[in-house]
Amino acid sequence: MKRIFRYLTPFLGGFFMALALLFLQAMADLNLPNYMSKIVNVGIQQSGVEHAAPDALSAEGMKLMKTFMSDSERALTDAGYALTSASALGENGKSYRELYANAQEELYIRLGTDAPALDSAFENATWTLVTFMRQANAQQGQAAAEGAQTETSLGGVDITRLYAMQARLDMIPRESILTAHEEAVQGDSSLKTQSGIMLAKLLYEELGADVSAMQTRYILNVGLMMLGIALLSGVATVLVSLISSRIAAGVARNIRKDVFARVESFSNAEFDKFSTASLITRCTNDVTQIQMLLTMGIRLVCYAPIMAIGGVIMAVEKSASMSWIIAAAVVVLIGVVMVVTSVVLPRFKAIQKLVDRLNLVARENLSGLMVIRAFGTQKHETERFEAANADLTDINLFVTRVMVYMMPAMNVIMNGVVLLIVWIGAHRIADSAMQIGDMMAFMQYAMQVIMSFLMISMMFIFVPRALVSVGRIAEVLNSEPSIVDPENALPFDKAKAGLVEFKNVNFRYDNAEDNTLSDITFTARPGETTAIIGSTGSGKSTIASLLLRFYDVTSGQILVGGRDVREVNQKELRGKIGYVPQKGVLLSGTVASNVSYGRKEAAEEEIVSAARVAQAEEFIRELPGGFSYEIAQGGTNVSGGQKQRLSIARALAKNPEVFVFDDSFSALDFKTDVALRKALKEHTGESTVIIVAQRVSTIMHAEQILVLDMGRIVGRGTHSELLKTCPEYYEIASSQLSQEELA
Repeated sequence: MKRIFRYLTPFLGGFFMALALLFLQAMADLNLPNYMSKIVNVGIQQSGVEHAAPDALSAEGMKLMKTFMSDSERALTDAGYALTSASALGENGKSYRELYANAQEELYIRLGTDAPALDSAFENATWTLVTFMRQANAQQGQAAAEGAQTETSLGGVDITRLYAMQARLDMIPRESILTAHEEAVQGDSSLKTQSGIMLAKLLYEELGADVSAMQTRYILNVGLMMLGIALLSGVATVLVSLISSRIAAGVARNIRKDVFARVESFSNAEFDKFSTASLITRCTNDVTQIQMLLTMGIRLVCYAPIMAIGGVIMAVEKSASMSWIIAAAVVVLIGVVMVVTSVVLPRFKAIQKLVDRLNLVARENLSGLMVIRAFGTQKHETERFEAANADLTDINLFVTRVMVYMMPAMNVIMNGVVLLIVWIGAHRIADSAMQIGDMMAFMQYAMQVIMSFLMISMMFIFVPRALVSVGRIAEVLNSEPSIVDPENALPFDKAKAGLVEFKNVNFRYDNAEDNTLSDITFTARPGETTAIIGSTGSGKSTIASLLLRFYDVTSGQILVGGRDVREVNQKELRGKIGYVPQKGVLLSGTVASNVSYGRKEAAEEEIVSAARVAQAEEFIRELPGGFSYEIAQGGTNVSGGQKQRLSIARALAKNPEVFVFDDSFSALDFKTDVALRKALKEHTGESTVIIVAQRVSTIMHAEQILVLDMGRIVGRGTHSELLKTCPEYYEIASSQLSQEELA
């Protein structure tokens, strides 16, 4: 797992940048409901009047408000306001007379210092006034209903009537007013704020201020602020998506590169462990799963917790008493997700194996299409594919159906939360304990919190599927090749260039009970041809694989150029060998690129010469474009014999010290075989030639022929010698040659 996470290291800069942008986006998204609340509470309900302490008030208004303030609040007010001429210029360049049409010669202008404290002072003074009026009305025996109306609303009060009371208020003992003030301070803060705003509005109207314009201006300013925040959030979202996509794509690219490099370093033993279809799936589908997880995860895993924590804090600030609604919704949500996760998680683990199975069946059908058609088994293969496809489809449909039920469940939870908030919030608004905008903001914060927990929960569903892919990729990356280069590779002995020696070689495949090869000892010398023949399964091709170090011997030694193949660098070893496998393998590209594949720097004359020796020049010249003819994937647009000749030309163009032909002439006709062997003898010169063959005619002129049977050398010598001394060779030869040729 750690090996996978280290792929994020080169992208830590981008990751932290995305994290900062996500934090910025979360802060922006968390503030939008707050601004919406201000538009409703201040812009609509309070007519744009934001502060209980007005920006300006008349001398009468100041005297009235200070009447109901404590000594400390009076001192604060004196420091916060300045007596100014109505003809003086304000900060906006207009005179106060233009701003306040009814202003007298002098008015008090707020200096803007310590605004929250001033607001609190005016709110306390306003509620003291309301309390005092309520007490006075009670003493005069007025109806309680009228007192209640005065208590909760100053909307119908005439400010001039309050000023007319000033003379009587001045005669009231200061202690009585302070007693009422102490009671007012203990009152509900929401009621005090609303009453303070109402009185501030009356004071503005008294001065002739355009309250309607104030309201419009406030709503526009807050609205523009919301648009700016929304734009900032949108830009952050786009940038995060871009960064996360680049990080995910970069990580996926590096993983694919390393998986491919590791697969290239595998020996045949590792390929026996991993099927080709599985390796393809791991390099494509599994890497895509990790890429999708990173693309979503960088955003959701970081963004959702910030939104969840921030949403809870903001919601509690709006109404702590209603926060239990969010807690209950989150508990229900987590319960639903846990149930869904427990159901689908085992299926996620099976999906990737089923994808492997489907790829295997599809690959077998595509590569073996001609055989399938030849034997008329299309229906059987279709049924095999449909069975694998149906298994994968069924499990995907099951997972999809379970996931589909989540959205209705989420809608029920979210709509239930909305109804509960509206129900409880409406009662709190009716009791003047909450404002409409605060209830709307609380509702949005609740949705943000629920959606954040939903995103986090969804990650717990997607993460297990990606973790399965991570494990499968890690399995490949952690599979150390059984064949590795030595730490201190030895150089080849130039004096023994091309010399191949097998010394008491024994070999057994993994998990096999018996040896495939036993006590194999021979020497193949430069300038000579060593042929290996034997029945099917006798171990001929295994000798070629051991020479190229596709496998390591179980015991014994294989020496090339005087060095044990385990003591030299694999690339240098294989650079000295020109290998032609049993099955001719061509790669996508031109004829020329395939012939020069083992030696990119080969000149055009060398490519043509190799093709001529391999008896391929004639048919190449007949192809459209000649050596520029495009070879299809797998060489499907050339015949088997042509493919073998191009494979031989590829080995010849490499001009190696050792040639290994692993039954490479089987698809050639006898005429071409004879011509090819004759040309090879002239071309290979002092190179060592090892031919693994089934045809006696192909190897009968070799200087040394080894006869294998059941993994052992049962005959060694020339063609004529073996006919006399080796019954196994005679049996093979008699099945292929005429009596005259055997004589």
